[in-house]
Amino acid sequence: MKFPHIGELVLSEQQIQKGVEIVANKLNSQFSDAVVITVVPGGILFTADLVRKLKFDIKMDYISCPHTPGDSQNQSAIVFHENISLHSQDVIMIDDAIESGGTMKRLVAHIQENYVVKSLSIATLFVKPNRVDISVAQNYAYEMDNDDLLVGYGLPWGDKLRNIPYVSKLVK
Repeated sequence: MKFPHIGELVLSEQQIQKGVEIVANKLNSQFSDAVVITVVPGGILFTADLVRKLKFDIKMDYISCPHTPGDSQNQSAIVFHENISLHSQDVIMIDDAIESGGTMKRLVAHIQENYVVKSLSIATLFVKPNRVDISVAQNYAYEMDNDDLLVGYGLPWGDKLRNIPYVSKLVK
């Protein structure tokens, strides 16, 4: 199967797994238990890989805020049902990447404004350099050199290509 939108390789499958280990080690040194909230759908693959490397007790939930990649002005509805109580818990929001950061900033604000948590932090495979400031601890493995649009490993283009097992530059 040919994927015309996949360009230059940015993170190989091996680099992704090394990144998962890096983030897991950071979290393992900080927590003895936590509620992890996956940002769906993008964070599903990273969450699945990451939680299997965590050496502390976790409870899992999910949150959604559909957006266009790179859109720092995302105003779509946040969907969170709090299936697991967040009250007085360490909470880790997990996503594949922080690109512009606009969506993650809104999700963090939503949790901070509506729930009383012990702590709130972010875990992601990588961040981009021109992301907005988000005022919670960010645990990530890689900081990209630029803001190129990327696809694969949860990152979509036209709601496709999330299942590509590596991260590549997007070819429009």
